[in-house]
Amino acid sequence: MVGRTGAVLRAVSAHEPAGATTSEVARRTGLARPTAHRLLGSLLGEGLVDRDPAGRWLLGPELYLLGTTAAPRYDVTALAQPVVRRLALATGESAFFSARRGDETVCLLREDGSFPIRSHVLHEGIRFPLGVASAGLAILAYLSDAELEEYLARADLTTSYGDAHASYAVRDRVRATRTQGYAVNPGLIVEGSWGMGAAVFDTDDRPLWALSLTGIEQRFSDDRRGELGDLLLRAAHQLTRTLRPRA
Repeated sequence: MVGRTGAVLRAVSAHEPAGATTSEVARRTGLARPTAHRLLGSLLGEGLVDRDPAGRWLLGPELYLLGTTAAPRYDVTALAQPVVRRLALATGESAFFSARRGDETVCLLREDGSFPIRSHVLHEGIRFPLGVASAGLAILAYLSDAELEEYLARADLTTSYGDAHASYAVRDRVRATRTQGYAVNPGLIVEGSWGMGAAVFDTDDRPLWALSLTGIEQRFSDDRRGELGDLLLRAAHQLTRTLRPRA
């Protein structure tokens, strides 16, 4: 029951700020719709979810209060924010900081650069499976080979994200990421919206976070990707040194 409750809350959070329908929650969790609806009703009674006039489910006020209490032990965004802001200023693109949570990444910070046309694929709170979007690919690439294969064996990325996320294609991008040091997402989620990411490590060299950049395809030419990759890797190295005492 606890596992299903957590899955329902994560499914609702994936649809913030617009909210999720009961059917969307059921699909994302693999639960039958009546089961998802029953769990959502129980969570509503506890204040852990809310429901808008259109009937869409949102995260509830009790989660905010619980999160505020836990924040001093877990919140690293204050340390990451200056690095993310410098990346946005230096590149003109939208810069992000994401954290790994199980088999997903969660975007924690967004800073927009000066370039007037922006990608809106990522926003604070959005979740993607590992291997999807540049942050998740950067983290996946620096797991061990055994962890990588175990993940690909249980993950179904093609149903939601298409054949470009089949296991063989993800392995190819993992190899490229390990060679370059940074990940590239060439418009695989939204056509024309590119991303690049670099992993940030804890004291045991585990990839727990990632920095990333997104923008329109024309801003990610072959020549410029090398420049952006160098900036990402330097920023990720700096942030790794900053966060390690907190990990």
